[in-house]
Amino acid sequence: MPVTNDIVRTWRRPRAVMHDLLLQGRREDRAIVYLMVSCFLIFVAQWPRLRRVADGFEPSPWPPEMNFEGMMTYTFFSAVIVLPLFMYGIAALSHVIAKILGGKGSWYSARLALFWTLLATSPMFLLYGLVRGMIGPGSQAVLVGSIGAIVFLVIWVQTLREAESKP
Repeated sequence: MPVTNDIVRTWRRPRAVMHDLLLQGRREDRAIVYLMVSCFLIFVAQWPRLRRVADGFEPSPWPPEMNFEGMMTYTFFSAVIVLPLFMYGIAALSHVIAKILGGKGSWYSARLALFWTLLATSPMFLLYGLVRGMIGPGSQAVLVGSIGAIVFLVIWVQTLREAESKP
């Protein structure tokens, strides 16, 4: 089944999709692709906001001499190099916590649950990026970001529960 169909299904039945992914066997290559594609999409979601900052519509967190290309370079490094390493740490921590709570899964299943959740919720990251780029910071961005965070947490908890339910 195409990944896009699985993403849509994840929003309705995350445990069923995670079960199907786990039945495909241990595929580290697939898990890393899920992670890297989602991190790249998170990077892409930052483009409208970065353009807005570079054009002076928002205060810049970077030094005043930093141009748009410099902002893109730092954001790319953060999203595509640093964020994946951070996600491996979060996945490991979630597995340790699940083990303490009686989980029977593996390190791989915990990674797959987090990486798949990142990919499945990437449309929310893209929507948030558009809102920040078109409207700017404000109540709309907070609302979309909050909904995205809640959706991410709900799906991640469900996929992690499925991943940790079987050895």
